[in-house]
Amino acid sequence: MNDLVAKAAIDRRLAEIITPVIEGMGFELVRVRLMGGKSKTVQIMAERPDGGIEVDDCAKISTAVSAVLDVEDPIEEAYMLEVSSPGIDRPLTRLKDFDTWEGYEAKIETLDLIDGRRRFRGMLAGTEGDEVLIEIEVDGEPATIGLKFDWLSDAKLMLTDDLIREMLRQRKAAGIVDETQFDEIQEQTASEEE
Repeated sequence: MNDLVAKAAIDRRLAEIITPVIEGMGFELVRVRLMGGKSKTVQIMAERPDGGIEVDDCAKISTAVSAVLDVEDPIEEAYMLEVSSPGIDRPLTRLKDFDTWEGYEAKIETLDLIDGRRRFRGMLAGTEGDEVLIEIEVDGEPATIGLKFDWLSDAKLMLTDDLIREMLRQRKAAGIVDETQFDEIQEQTASEEE
């Protein structure tokens, strides 16, 4: 399992326990993290294989996962369980995500320095074998570079107008979206920009 889905040892243990449950329900695990602080939270991001997830689905996953975690009991302390969609500016945790979101802007971080840097921001250009391709600027010129998937420590889509338009188009095509609910958001955004 790649570290982007489950980074810490406890996250990987959680992923082992919950992945069969989530997949058995027809969803895919995008990411799992045990978050610290005063009270612990298990954050699970999931979606359908073709993308997207509804609030009702999150509730069903939460109930099923909660039951299996009660039996397996991998976390000693009390914790909250939080199941959500990956969101618009989603983390990219699987190699296939980089093909799915080709042509959109992303921010990628690597474990070690690559040509003197760890952070890369640019347009995703798909994958080639086990490499993620990203178009960045090198000395003011556009260049496509390949980063081995295993080198990545973090990767996420950048929130851009193009990305928001694409997500709305997908949701509308899936019959999920009522466009009127976004009029309010666009008006609010416009008034904030003034």
